[in-house]
Amino acid sequence: MLIQFDQVVVSTPQAEVLRGLSLTLAERRVGIVGPNGAGKSTLARLLNGLALPTSGRVSVDGLDTRQDLKAVRRRVGFVFQNPENQIVFPIVREDLAFGLKQLEPDRARREARIEDQLQRLGVAHLADRASHSLSGGERQLAALAAVLVMEPALVVFDEPTTQLDLRNRNRVRDAIAGLAHDAVVVSHDLALLEDFDRVLVIADGRVAADDQPAAALRWYRDHFA
Repeated sequence: MLIQFDQVVVSTPQAEVLRGLSLTLAERRVGIVGPNGAGKSTLARLLNGLALPTSGRVSVDGLDTRQDLKAVRRRVGFVFQNPENQIVFPIVREDLAFGLKQLEPDRARREARIEDQLQRLGVAHLADRASHSLSGGERQLAALAAVLVMEPALVVFDEPTTQLDLRNRNRVRDAIAGLAHDAVVVSHDLALLEDFDRVLVIADGRVAADDQPAAALRWYRDHFA
């Protein structure tokens, strides 16, 4: 997938969050790191139109996120740091079915896709569980399943392991590593990004470093650790 930022500025009344960002992303796995408040999450949200540029242009495979928002969101799934922000229904199976109904009207085929996706993530046993009863890691995997069942081309993760204990962090990291999809991952978990294709360091609303993981993460540690 080809993602292009052309002189992108994102401003709020309080601050300029991103400052004239021009960037092309074409790698299968891209990591984004940076200090708190640097603009990382805003950059991630630009990829599927959860945020829109104040000026400049963001395009996903030639689709403008402002003009072609519905088509962009069909191609780009987003997994929030807190899965409670995206789990809507009380039962896991119902939550996966919600977005899928428009794409797959046949109930039997819809249920088959849900079962298959939960199985792929190793959480088929959660299908009929109440969402509020899940552990943090289980909620994150259920939220990921709800995104993946829609078959996006790209999945964007905003701090997917931050709130998890070691066991569940490893489960989510393994799930990301096993994805067939392109992925952009914002994370403070530097180990998660070590085998990615490319890592960006965002600082003060700009790209401070952009390199293969070893070099970019070393730069980040030298300047912000």
